[in-house]
Amino acid sequence: MSLTPDNLFGIHTRALDLWQNRTEVLANNLANADTPGFQARDIDFRKVLAAASDSAGAAGNVALQAPTPGQIGAGSTTAAATQLSWRNPTQPSMDGNTVDEQVEQAAFAANGVHYQASLSFITAQIRMLRTAIEGQG
Repeated sequence: MSLTPDNLFGIHTRALDLWQNRTEVLANNLANADTPGFQARDIDFRKVLAAASDSAGAAGNVALQAPTPGQIGAGSTTAAATQLSWRNPTQPSMDGNTVDEQVEQAAFAANGVHYQASLSFITAQIRMLRTAIEGQG
């Protein structure tokens, strides 16, 4: 049995990448809260993670998304970049902006909790492996 990060940490390595990408998207929404015509975006975590798990195949790797073969795009190259969805506005705005600061801040805070939970799991796994290797109890 090989000890690859996917075998050791399960889905948490991919989850960290997705939580980080979602943090960037939510931060962008908050930064553009006063920009006329700005449309809020979000990542459907479950959908993206399921797609990444399905496309990982036997190798356990997520395929690189590029605009054309042999080229790396200027934006994000993860599966999450192609899975952005528009956020439905809760209140209409006269300037066409769909960002609701309270919704975005709540999503940002919840996203941080999820990121920290995945990171804590990985840290606990590393601690457990270190204890097993060192033989200390």
